[in-house]
This record gives sequence, structure tokens and C-alpha cells, in this order.
Amino acid sequence: MQAQAIQGQALTSGSARGPVLFSDTALSFWGGVAPSSGEVIDRHHPLSGQIITGKILAIPNGRGSCTGSSVLMEVILNGNGPAALVLEQADEILALGAIVAELVFGRALPVVSVGSAAFARLREAGWAEVLADGRVCLSTQALPQAASAAADAATSEPTSAQDPATNGVPDGIQLSAQDLEILAGDQGKGRQVAMHIVLRMARLQGATELIDVVQAHIDGCIYTGSASLRFAQQLCAWGAQVKVPTTLNSISVDQRRWRALGIDPAFGEPASALGQAYVDMGAQASYTCAPYLLDSAPLAGEHIVWAESNAVVYANSVLGAYTAKYADFLDICIALTGRAPKAGCHLPGKRYASLRIDVPAPQGADDAYYPLLGYHVGLLCGTQIPVLCGLEKSGLTSDDMKAFGAAFATSSAAPMFHIVGATPEAPNAATALGDKPPVQSFSVSLQDLQHAWRELSSSHEPTVDLVALGNPHFSATECHALARLLQGRQRHPGTQTVLTLGRAVKEQARANGDIAVLEAFGVNLITDPCWCMLDEPVVPVAARVIMTNSGKYAHYAPGLTGRQVHFGSLAVCADTACTGQAPSALPAWLLPRPATESALA
Repeated sequence: MQAQAIQGQALTSGSARGPVLFSDTALSFWGGVAPSSGEVIDRHHPLSGQIITGKILAIPNGRGSCTGSSVLMEVILNGNGPAALVLEQADEILALGAIVAELVFGRALPVVSVGSAAFARLREAGWAEVLADGRVCLSTQALPQAASAAADAATSEPTSAQDPATNGVPDGIQLSAQDLEILAGDQGKGRQVAMHIVLRMARLQGATELIDVVQAHIDGCIYTGSASLRFAQQLCAWGAQVKVPTTLNSISVDQRRWRALGIDPAFGEPASALGQAYVDMGAQASYTCAPYLLDSAPLAGEHIVWAESNAVVYANSVLGAYTAKYADFLDICIALTGRAPKAGCHLPGKRYASLRIDVPAPQGADDAYYPLLGYHVGLLCGTQIPVLCGLEKSGLTSDDMKAFGAAFATSSAAPMFHIVGATPEAPNAATALGDKPPVQSFSVSLQDLQHAWRELSSSHEPTVDLVALGNPHFSATECHALARLLQGRQRHPGTQTVLTLGRAVKEQARANGDIAVLEAFGVNLITDPCWCMLDEPVVPVAARVIMTNSGKYAHYAPGLTGRQVHFGSLAVCADTACTGQAPSALPAWLLPRPATESALA
């Protein structure tokens, strides 16, 4: 390939040169990239084991967790980041991580989106130079001084941080009198800086105005490294206080007993301090990744700012509330100002499905069906919203929706889904599609689900050392179901069972008598963190194999913990806790049936 240039859209400032690291598979930085090394740790990703440091990382977009922005900022500040990001599509989560690194910490990372046709050309490029105007120059050979420039990008000293409070107001965005008051600093520097970040993202999203939100749920309280704590403490130092009722996502430690759990103070103290920093800004210490289980859950049609990927898709899809898939840092900025860009799923026209997916009805299947289906459907969707047909008579429960949505949000970047006859905006497929034909249609087969099962349940070791439950946090009904499965039974001495749940749900389950049953069996109940934040010693040092009923955790655990994983239903998890052994075969409902029978009948 001779040197050639393609024109893209610059999402952040800066320029860089380096070797191209290309993948046509979206990547979640949370659970997908190690901030301490720059290694791709998503063991399901084609780039697994590759180092992104100093490379021109070319990926279609991010996916999965809203915490991707925080992880990207950490790798930038640690000197382990890519030289530049070249995306097929503009990605707000990744762009925001780079924007905050630049505005608050003075470390620029060029981020450019180039569109589908131009992105495909990076597959054959060995080297690239990203220019400040959004152009990307490609070559099969090293560009002049490229190697040294890539190294410089990874190790350069920070430039002087801009004062975010002095940035200009983007053109074309209508502001209210209160917005202007915040920008002038009349409500304090914390809100002033937050408003500038909100406006920077509004311009990226193409919004022309801001809207009021009625509540917030903050994902940025997850400790990804020192930069996440520095950001929150800086807001506190500026006197920042939330303007709307605000709940907090899971944090990285059980704040009330992390020392008793054996957590290293070098991690436990800053992780706990991060949660406290957000409480000091006026947020409620709810510490749950399932805020839809709280009494404060929003109503249909209410505009909210929720981060945490599974919570976003549940709010939009199941509750009918209006929220974008907000990145860490933007969530607190909107909570501080009470104002969000009028874009994305805040607009009724952006909530329609563009994909139709026909799925087999789950007759005879157990509760592993919904996370399994969600994971596979998410892989089909990418950034597009789907409508699922075929589940009209399935009687989905809120727990089924929770399990489906969490797995869907793990493998896709879409902000919501529709299920005909089950979600409020999909009484039928035509309504969910906005009375337009789908851009693309898929049919999910038994073979597709078998393949997804083998992706999630990849261990061939029968002995299980740890049963990990509660990702997302368990509901009261799930606690009750598990208590019934374990009552009167004995725990296998070599297998630990650990359950994560929110403080409010734990008290509800305690009042129902379920906590006593679980504790009598030997279940270790942990509040505040969720499984995506837990590692040793909660994950036993000697443990090699984990069993879970979570599609989300089955995806993330190999990269986050280095352990093998079995996936199965809640009943299978309960049996495994008693026997120490995982089933060796696919569940019966996934096995081939005679052609005269329904695929899952």
C-alpha cells in the first residue's frame, strides 16, 4: 500500500504516528484492557494478549461497560495508552475518556472516526499517522519518524492541563438562563467545569439544546486507578454538589468490611474513598448496579442520566425511561448541572429498532436461556437497537429481563432493546420499528445458542472452586429462589459460594427470612461491589474454576480473574455448590431435537 490519506472526524485534539493494531470486533476497555499494562485481556476478543501501547488502535467502536471511559483515561495517564484511536463510528464513551484526560489532566489522545468504507482500509495498513484535522495517512511501511513518535506518545510528560472553566461555549447549542449562570461560575467551579464537559459532549452528539433530568445513577464510583479518584476529589475540592436525586453504582469494595475480607489497604482505601467522594457530593450510598430494584426507580417517559450498561438498557427497555448510555464522568457532570444533551434515546425517534431478530421460544428451557440469548443477540446488534419476535407467550419476569439485558449490554453497544409483547414500546414489531422495514433481519437457531453457550461456558475442568452469583446484583426474588434451592442442603467443603447484592435488597431479603437460610448454608454475602470489581482474595487464590449464572460475568471473568468459567442456570449453580462439580454436557434443552419438534420445545 502506498501512502494514502482518508478524511475522518476528529473527536479530540492531537496528532500521532504509529503501527496499526486493527480489529473489526468492538472492544470494551472495561474488562477488556488492563490499565497497568495496556494488554487486551478480553479472552473472547481477537486481539486478546496484544499490547495497545504506542499503537494506532483501530476498532469499530467500544461496547459493554460505561466504565470504558475511566479505563481509557487510566491507560492514558499511566503511559500505557495507544498513540491514537481510529474508530469506524464515533463512540461517546471512549471519546469522553480522552476528553477528560485532556481537559483535566493535560494528556491528549487523538480519537478519530472515519466511517465504514475508510475503516476497512486500515486492515491492510501497517502504519498510520493521525492528524489534528481528522485525516489519517496510511502506509504498509513505517512513516518517517513513526517509531519514535509512537514511543513518545506512550511515555511523554503531561502538557499543561487546560482549565475547563475557561473553554468557550460550542456554537449552535441553545442555553437557558440557568445554563449561562452555571457557565459564568455563579454556582461554583465544580458545576462550571461540569457544564463545559456536558457541552463538549453535546457538540460531539450533535445536540442543539440541553434538557432537564429528574435523577442520576453514577457509574464513575468504580475505582479503575488513581485518576478516577483524583477526578472525583477535584470536583469535591471545587465544592461540587448534585442538583438531582442521585444513586451510586457498585463500588470496588464492600465499604463496611473490606478489611475483614482481606483486601489490601493499598486498594481498599482509595476504592472506599472514591465512593465516599461521591457521597460527599450529595449522592446516596446505594452502591448497586441494579438501581431499577430501588424504590427510586424512574417512571416511563422520565428523562434521567443513568450510567452502568445493564442499568441503562433496563431503564430504556423495560421501564420506558429515557436515558443515553452515559459514560463515566459525564454521568456526574450531568448530575451536578441537572442538564443533559438532547440526543440519543432522549429523542423518541432514536428509540426505534432497526433490526428484527426472530428467536426460538424457550419452552422447556431453564433460566439460563435469557442471559444466553441476550449475549448472542448483543453480538448480532453492535450499536443498533433490535426488536425480538417469538417470545410473546413466554411470560418474561423482571429477573429474566435483568439477565437478558446485562448479557446484551456486555456484547453490544446498543442503548436498549425491544421484545414484542414484553417491553412497553413494543406492542408489536411494527411499532417498535417505527413502521419502517428493518435494516436487517436475523433468525436465532439452536446451533447459534449452542455456540454462545460454549463461548460462555469454556472450562473443561469438572471441579468448581467458586460459585459466583449476583452480576447484576441479586433481586429479592432471586434471593428467595436461591434460598429455596439451598434450604436443608450441605455445602461442598471445597467450593465457596459468594453472592453480591445491594444493601437495600439485602435488608428486604433479611426481612423475608431468606438471608438466614443462605447464611446457614454458608453463602458469603457481599454488598457494595459487584463481580466485575472483585478479585483475590474474595476470589480464592487457589481457585481455578468459577461457576456462574451470569452471562455478563461469564464473559468478563476469564480476563478479569484469569480463571476458567462454567455457565449455567441458578438451579445448576445451587447443585454445584453442593457437589463441587459442574455438568459436563449441554443442558437437555440445548440438545438437537427431532425435526417435528420445536427447537426448544
